[in-house]
Amino acid sequence: MEASRAAEPNGATPALSLPFASAPSRSRLRKQWARFSRSKLAIPGGVIVAVFVLVAILGPFLAPWDPYENDLMNMLMPPTWEHPFGTDELGRDILSRVLYGAQLSMVEGIFSVVLAMLAGVPVGMIAGYVGGRTDTVLMRLVDVLLAFPGVLLAIVIVSVLGASLFNAMIAVAIYTMPIFARLARGATLSIKAEPYVEACRAMGMTHRRILLRNILPNIASTLFVMAVLRVSLAILTASSLSFLGLGAQAPLPEWGAMLASGRNYMLIAPHVALFPGGAIVLLVLGLNLLQDGLRMAFDPKMVER
Repeated sequence: MEASRAAEPNGATPALSLPFASAPSRSRLRKQWARFSRSKLAIPGGVIVAVFVLVAILGPFLAPWDPYENDLMNMLMPPTWEHPFGTDELGRDILSRVLYGAQLSMVEGIFSVVLAMLAGVPVGMIAGYVGGRTDTVLMRLVDVLLAFPGVLLAIVIVSVLGASLFNAMIAVAIYTMPIFARLARGATLSIKAEPYVEACRAMGMTHRRILLRNILPNIASTLFVMAVLRVSLAILTASSLSFLGLGAQAPLPEWGAMLASGRNYMLIAPHVALFPGGAIVLLVLGLNLLQDGLRMAFDPKMVER
């Protein structure tokens, strides 16, 4: 796209118009919603995620019992009207612990992905925009992290830092960071070749301003779609670490930790592991369905038919 300039009566040159950097119009938003709603499973996925978000926010107010209160007289009770999800090996109400655990799991996933984006996106954008030796050095460092299997790298990091919920989130963020670095680099390489970016350079804009004002807004949708997918994977990984005893520690009502304690009673009280495990599956399923709809809405290759 060529940037046109028209002479003003006083001889001044008007500012360049950069349509690619402008906010999306209403018609574009309507088209994105149409593409999103065209996915038959995206809206159910969004509903599932919205329910879990509300549960994470309102869980402490919805929980009928204290999730940490022991009742040794009612250990491993099956589901009843008083305890709809039953009780665990210490007599704690599983429904209350699942409701509280929704908040922990959402925090695990979102915090890990946000931290990974804050570290990985700038690295990828700088590598793609600057190019040359800078690109080579940064991407080789990223490749070192990519060389390790994700969960194995997270286990190694937690083993070094110590077993805790916060360290588990740090470990998940570190192994997720290269994904965003690679994605941001590829998108930046594509955007920086556009004529309007060349026009920005010709106008004398600083590299920092071009990256923040022109390139980042244009790759944000791609990063957002990937972030939704990585939240579900981060929740799975963090729960896996807690299941192995490397994440959340007792008595925190984290779903992975609840699964770890419930596996010992699968034959006599399967509900202890069934409900937290079902919550993980349902939340991850909803996030994956939602991500599919977002991909259809924001992918520039998707066109109306």
